[in-house]
Amino acid sequence: MVVNVILLIILFFQTVMNMTRAIISLYATDMGASTFDVGMLTAVYAFFPLIFAIYAGRVADKIGDRLPVIIGLLGVATGLAIPYFFPTLFSLYISQLIVGVSTIFITVSLQNLLGNISNENNRDRYYSYFGMAVAFGSMIGPVIAGYMGEHISYSSVFFVSIFIIIVPLVMAVFIPVIKRNKDIKKVSLNASVSLLKIPILRKALIASALVLYSKDIFIAYFPLFAKQYGISTSMIGWIIAVQGFAIIFVRFFLPALTLRFGRDSVLIASVFMAGISFLLVPFTGNVILLGALSAIMGLGLGCGQPLSMTTTYNASPKSRTGEVLGLRLASNRLSQLIAPVFFGLVGSWAGIFSVFFISGTFLIGGLFALKPEKKRKLVS
Repeated sequence: MVVNVILLIILFFQTVMNMTRAIISLYATDMGASTFDVGMLTAVYAFFPLIFAIYAGRVADKIGDRLPVIIGLLGVATGLAIPYFFPTLFSLYISQLIVGVSTIFITVSLQNLLGNISNENNRDRYYSYFGMAVAFGSMIGPVIAGYMGEHISYSSVFFVSIFIIIVPLVMAVFIPVIKRNKDIKKVSLNASVSLLKIPILRKALIASALVLYSKDIFIAYFPLFAKQYGISTSMIGWIIAVQGFAIIFVRFFLPALTLRFGRDSVLIASVFMAGISFLLVPFTGNVILLGALSAIMGLGLGCGQPLSMTTTYNASPKSRTGEVLGLRLASNRLSQLIAPVFFGLVGSWAGIFSVFFISGTFLIGGLFALKPEKKRKLVS
């Protein structure tokens, strides 16, 4: 019952997020935004989460997960209402600031709750379900946004999102309150960061950051790239949705893949696939080929999040699971803050095509940080 509630909340929440984030770059461009503005707008979303993610995890450990989720969903609804009632570029910045800080309480608390109600035997399966719910939202959201943006208006996407978010808000009332850390002593930021000394945890955070920033860059810049080839807004939505479908597909087989090949091998192969796909995007403007590359990218990116979530939770001190998941989210947001600004500058200077070349290079380069550590031989 609780698992179903969590999955439905994340499904509706991710649908809303992917509706608005798939359309926001086109909405901003329609208002006269430059490529750099789009990068800054994407980075603003990650600014407050970078600061407050660890705190959000501590809150979840101390007071339970229900209240943070409810507050987060109310914040998202507020943030999404602003661009509809005040359609300006400045309102988009304010909206993304509010939505960004609100999402951390939802994401960290739901991941923490799922870990708390599971055990070592079913945790991989539960996080795989969670990942598939995220992927379903990633598939549905862009399609809805594409058709609404093309046939009604960009602002209507935000208006409809406000009503959709009411569904998970009602369901959040049924979330149980599980407190894992009753110690109210303050923990320093250094104490949280020191958890990065755990090698397996550090590798999981790097993998998660690579995947998240790549998805953000694709959603932010692909619509601008596609518009240069005259591809319609609805078709852009479908191409992005194909990636979500591929993510769902690969996550059905993820437990079997990890069992057969091992987590490290699956993770390295998936990041490599995503990197190659990024590198190939600028070489074509054909809708079918772009859809195929989006699918291959989804197959690669689809493995990173569930594997990193399970590894992060399992490597966490048992009374600080929310805090560590918050640390994971903070590392994600750091990459999501730096990358869009960097790529916004690159795109403004060298063109939108260069964004995909450099992003693909970063992904493939990141494989060096994910290589399994060689076991030391014992000397007799």
